[in-house]
Amino acid sequence: MNILVCISSVPDTTSRITFNDRFTALNTTGLQFIVNPYDEIALAKALDLAERTGGKVTVITVGDATTEPVIRKALATGADEAVRVDALPRDAWFVANQVATYAQDKDFRLILTGKESIDYNGAQLAAFVGELLGIPSVSI
Repeated sequence: MNILVCISSVPDTTSRITFNDRFTALNTTGLQFIVNPYDEIALAKALDLAERTGGKVTVITVGDATTEPVIRKALATGADEAVRVDALPRDAWFVANQVATYAQDKDFRLILTGKESIDYNGAQLAAFVGELLGIPSVSI
């Protein structure tokens, strides 16, 4: 079974968060980014399922080159392949469209997401991807 896992890059929960002078943007200077913890749970489940079924796991993230450490972490954890869509993730609908566009002609039997990201807490991605691909969606 081939599985696609959506992962996102989020600020480390132990980092000190600051904003710019006008409080309109996150100050990323010196900020450590990690794989979203809920996405790590989805990745662990995907790796277990793939091992039991003889499949492979592909991770996908939407972001610029600063997301590379998160991709490397997912590969080190056991993902077989990784895809980075080089675009700034404006909102969940935009990200879902990028994921659906990538996945629509691939042979994925399952697409997993974390239940939400710890930075925006929207819990929208799984439902949006499912709607765009016309399939049931599940977030873990």
